[in-house]
Amino acid sequence: MKMSGNTILITGGGGGIGRGLAEAFHSLGNRVLITGRRAAMLEAVAAANPGIEPILLDIDNPAQIAAVAAQIMDRFPSLNAVIHNAGIMRNERLLDGNVADAEAIISTNLLGPIRLTAALLNHLVAQPAATLMTVSSGLAFVPLALTPTYCATKAAIHSWTQSLRYQLRNTAVQVIELPPPYVQTQLMGERQASDPMAMPLPQFISEVIALLQSQPDATEICVERVKMLRNAEARGNYESFFQQFNDQFFRARAEEAKNI
Repeated sequence: MKMSGNTILITGGGGGIGRGLAEAFHSLGNRVLITGRRAAMLEAVAAANPGIEPILLDIDNPAQIAAVAAQIMDRFPSLNAVIHNAGIMRNERLLDGNVADAEAIISTNLLGPIRLTAALLNHLVAQPAATLMTVSSGLAFVPLALTPTYCATKAAIHSWTQSLRYQLRNTAVQVIELPPPYVQTQLMGERQASDPMAMPLPQFISEVIALLQSQPDATEICVERVKMLRNAEARGNYESFFQQFNDQFFRARAEEAKNI
């Protein structure tokens, strides 16, 4: 990926990893457009980083995706990079039989990137060089049973990204997957943002940018902290690792419940 001189669209750019990537790419000399559902968060990023363009977009709304994509291509014909970052994550108790959260997660995390890519892909293919990056998760490779649908959507994004890369192999569009580890963001609320077990956001962003700079032809960008999850199956101890990983989180949640 070329690291400067791009016009980059980042979904979910109002906070967390999306904001971190937006600010990093902006500082490297790229024109950055950020989308999200909450105008106040987008405006705060733009105010702190003059030149970043905030654009309201509900990634859960197919009609809005089509309309906003058309507006973006009209206003920013140099658009040559898209980072699919927007996502939601919720705990689910499958015995409850409630699928409302699952449907919302699938619509946002999986259908959102698919729909937005469909709306922009011909434009990207027509560029001299372009990049399409999907933000999956380490949980695409070892699911956290507390958040089953989130993990399933990220596994689907991993698979979909591989197929997209193959279908675009004879074009000038580079397809990159970024699977983050557990990072200090508000994806699951304030607890995650301050959890010492999570990777500090500035450290994550810094490592991602360094890897992109040193590996311009990369298909996956894996920081060191995600490799335990990414490579679990290849290590040959997947079942025991899955059990240990999930037992740890379920014990932690049980302890929290006792202390409330």
